[in-house]
Amino acid sequence: MKLSYPIPWMDFAAAGKASAEVKKLLARLGIEQGTVKRIVIAMYEGEMNIAIHGGGGTADIELTPCLADIYLRDHGPGIPDIDLAMTEGYSTASEEIRNMGFGAGMGLPNMKRNADELSIESVVGQGTTVHLIFHLNNTKQG
Repeated sequence: MKLSYPIPWMDFAAAGKASAEVKKLLARLGIEQGTVKRIVIAMYEGEMNIAIHGGGGTADIELTPCLADIYLRDHGPGIPDIDLAMTEGYSTASEEIRNMGFGAGMGLPNMKRNADELSIESVVGQGTTVHLIFHLNNTKQG
C-alpha cells in the first residue's frame, strides 16, 4: 500500500495530518502499539521540519506486511552540516517559531531515536530527503 501526503510550508494545521492518518491506518491493521507510536513520533517530527524549515514537501509511505518505508522530502535550503543538525538542541528555527513552541532542536534526533533505520540526503539549495524504515509487528491473530 502506498500513501502520499502534501506538507505545506508554514501550515501548522496541516503538518501532522499525515502521521495522524497513518496512526489510524496502522491501528486498523493491527500493528503493535509501541511500533505505531514510534512511527507517529518520527513522522510528526519530520512533518514539522518540512513545514518550518523545508519550504513544504511530501510524506510518502509504503506499507508492506513487514515494513513501513517512509520518505519525507522537502524543497528547502538543505542541511549544510547533517552531523550538527543531528545534535540534540541544535536548531535553525527563528525566534518566532520557537515562541510558538516549535524548533527545540529535537526533530532529527527524535526521528533517529524512533526509527529502525534512518538516512538523510541533503543538497544545499535544493532540499532534503529523510528516509525512515520501521519493522512492523502485527498483533492481530489469524
